[in-house]
Amino acid sequence: MSRIDIEVGSKIRQIRQSRRMTQDELATAIHKSRATLSKYESGDISIDLNTLYDLSDAFGIHPEQLLYLRTIEISTAQPELQPAFFKGLTRFYGYCYDGRNGKLNRSVFDVFSQTDVGQYRIALYMNYSEFDHYQQAENIYWGTMQHFDSMTLITLKHQNNPMERASLQVLASFLDADTRWGLWNGVSSRPLMPVALKLLLSKRPLPENATLLHELKLSKEDIRRMKYYNMFSVV
Repeated sequence: MSRIDIEVGSKIRQIRQSRRMTQDELATAIHKSRATLSKYESGDISIDLNTLYDLSDAFGIHPEQLLYLRTIEISTAQPELQPAFFKGLTRFYGYCYDGRNGKLNRSVFDVFSQTDVGQYRIALYMNYSEFDHYQQAENIYWGTMQHFDSMTLITLKHQNNPMERASLQVLASFLDADTRWGLWNGVSSRPLMPVALKLLLSKRPLPENATLLHELKLSKEDIRRMKYYNMFSVV
């Protein structure tokens, strides 16, 4: 039993439960026995590629979302334009303040395969309750992250609602820092309206306290800059 098998099995179980599927229902969908599926979920046996794709089809997700991602920072031998904040990251975190309910909104960004120089496939799990089960987030997006000279651009599509498209722009900085501000543009469903908000990105989970909440709320400087330019901006 390997760490990879255990982690992949745990993801399968969490996603199945979040979709309120029984083991019998999922086993039937992937043409396996319930006993075999149970061993997949416990990590007792490894999953072949054909079964991995069958599982992703049954869940309606991308196969990469079932893979085990190491959360360490890795170095890359390929020279490319990559801002210091994102260099080697396979996962980073996002925080914003939701004024509709006065609560903190947590997000996890998982970085998958590189598709071109400076471009990666990416998944966003937005508004989860517990980090150990972040795949059960309220909203899941899939898209790409691309680095340019002066900016990183993340474009996303909601996994279950194609109307919900979002983007995140992050100004490039070659000074290494654990956090960066980004501007999120998307759609609010409660009420339905286009929105833009500031999103704090971090290489590591941040302490969730009053200091963080204060930082996430609109400041006097945010409002001053918005009035001056007649635009909402994040720097």
